[in-house]
Amino acid sequence: MDFKQLRAFLTVCDTGNVTRAAELLNLVQPAVSRQLRLLEEDVGAELFERERHGMVLTDAGRALVGYARRAMLELDRARAEIGGSSNGISGLVTLGLLPSTCDLLSSPLLKAVAEAHPGIRIRIVMGYAGTLAQWLESGEVDAALLYGAERSSSIQTTPLVEEALWVLGPPSAKLRKDRPVTLASLAGKPMILPSAPHGIRTLVDHACAVSHVELTIAAETNAMSVQRSLAIGGHGLTILPAISVAEDMARKTGSAAPLSDPRITRTIVLALPANRVVGQHVRRVADLLVGCVEETTRRGEWFEARWLGA
Repeated sequence: MDFKQLRAFLTVCDTGNVTRAAELLNLVQPAVSRQLRLLEEDVGAELFERERHGMVLTDAGRALVGYARRAMLELDRARAEIGGSSNGISGLVTLGLLPSTCDLLSSPLLKAVAEAHPGIRIRIVMGYAGTLAQWLESGEVDAALLYGAERSSSIQTTPLVEEALWVLGPPSAKLRKDRPVTLASLAGKPMILPSAPHGIRTLVDHACAVSHVELTIAAETNAMSVQRSLAIGGHGLTILPAISVAEDMARKTGSAAPLSDPRITRTIVLALPANRVVGQHVRRVADLLVGCVEETTRRGEWFEARWLGA
């Protein structure tokens, strides 16, 4: 097993097609097929089922893919760190950002890192809190923004921002910022919510249990974009953090109001691994990320958020 075989394997995983993988790797198709064959001989199992519409991972392939990605990531980290920098600090830092924060923070963070530490390379991945926590524990990401509810002995967290949950619906719902919506008033109305154990769903379910409110779930989706579009399309109301409804309010494509009685909030935290050494380059980027979060909050760009940091 070597890195050429793993790279070919992962590229075919991502494209589902040997021909397309060969194009991306700048190789001829037989060369990619040979790398896959050698890898399968090495692990002693078929990694793909060759189907009519493309390459589909077998059980063995699905078992290997996580290890292969981590191996390639470690190689990229080593190359970036060994490459050095005239400014003394270098390396590859993989950051995990939540869907609601990615667009807001990516640009200012990249700018801050380029100015302060040009030798550091940034890789940004997006995922939900539970997935990001798993990646942080396994070493696939170096630092992440998570919800405060995601707790683990292998993760150390620092609270950064508190944000309230809002109700979003179509313009015809006539929801308004100055007229909070009570949780009890949502009973009997069709709701679009994430499925458990999504962080927001957990918060909403807990509030419903404490308040003795039963919601009518019209649909469940863990894709925030789908959640928003279904609500704006009139299929039901949904509950999202304030930052996720700001654009629809500004464009008047939807209407929104803060949720009250009870007011439900979530805390965004900076998460670093507690089960391994955190390199200086990771800590520098994490500090810059915290600075970007604070700046966007204090300037009001993080809609209705409250800064919790020092």
